[in-house]
Amino acid sequence: MNEVLLEWIGYIASSIVLVSLLMSSIKKLRWINLFGALLFGAYGFLIGSLPTGFMNLGIVIIDIYYLSKMYLSKEYLRVLPIEGDTSYLKYFLDYYKKDIEKFFDTTKLDISKAVVRLYLLRNMNPAGIFVCNEYDNHTLEIAIDYVIPMYTDFKIGYFVFEKQKLYFLGKGYNRFVVFTKNIDHIKYIKKMGFIESNFNGVKGFTKDIK
Repeated sequence: MNEVLLEWIGYIASSIVLVSLLMSSIKKLRWINLFGALLFGAYGFLIGSLPTGFMNLGIVIIDIYYLSKMYLSKEYLRVLPIEGDTSYLKYFLDYYKKDIEKFFDTTKLDISKAVVRLYLLRNMNPAGIFVCNEYDNHTLEIAIDYVIPMYTDFKIGYFVFEKQKLYFLGKGYNRFVVFTKNIDHIKYIKKMGFIESNFNGVKGFTKDIK
């Protein structure tokens, strides 16, 4: 094989492995690292460097093992009502302030007046918060739907919007609405089943609870 092409394969493989280490999501890290190690292993064998090839083959096996555990293991997902303006809530909001403000305007946020206030738990670990204000008698406007970086794999979002329907219906609400211009947030809510609509003359995204 052409030496220049081989060299570029090595550069690309190294870059992919490096990028994988920048991922905050463990699942993304494993997938990208798997692909990088696979390419780097092939590169090692092609240039006759057996230690490089076998080492990366080992990394591939390890990544497959942990990815299998992530996909096959049953996770414990729960919501827990936020009771009052607790010290932990203040600490959580302050700690993730910069990340939250990438997606939500917190300047007018008053969680104490919200009609829905939930901690999102994953395997009993605090993984995020979900806060809604009442938009009208039957509609919840999402003020914060935030999951910490290591859990951004849509599982919690699906759990809230699909598995907690009775909770929201029991409170008398049958629709969510979100007003956002953030591209990443729009991608997320569309994946959760929200559709773009002209909501009372304002561009928003809605999802029926049914």
